[in-house]
Amino acid sequence: MMKTRHARFRIGQVVRHRLFPFRGVVFDIDPEFNNTEEWWRSIPESVRPSRDQPFYHLLAENAETEYIAYVSEQNLVADDSGEPLRHPELPERFDQDDEGGYRARDRHLH
Repeated sequence: MMKTRHARFRIGQVVRHRLFPFRGVVFDIDPEFNNTEEWWRSIPESVRPSRDQPFYHLLAENAETEYIAYVSEQNLVADDSGEPLRHPELPERFDQDDEGGYRARDRHLH
């Protein structure tokens, strides 16, 4: 029987990496690792996270640039700083909510 796991973070939540200086907004969640073997093996074994946990797709940014990141749950913490994000895809995907987080835009086509 498979153990049911619940994601700690939600779509639209601002998070930051535990070890590296970047933060971002969650835009998708995989219940467990769902990337390539090559990507997996590129992580040094000493810090390679377990595959059987949620992985998050982030609109991420650091001091120099904006990008898409794929990060294990164990390496993320909530970012309650309230600091604005500048990722160029934010306005396309999200509206800002009253609590400093983001709400996914309604993408229904008529």
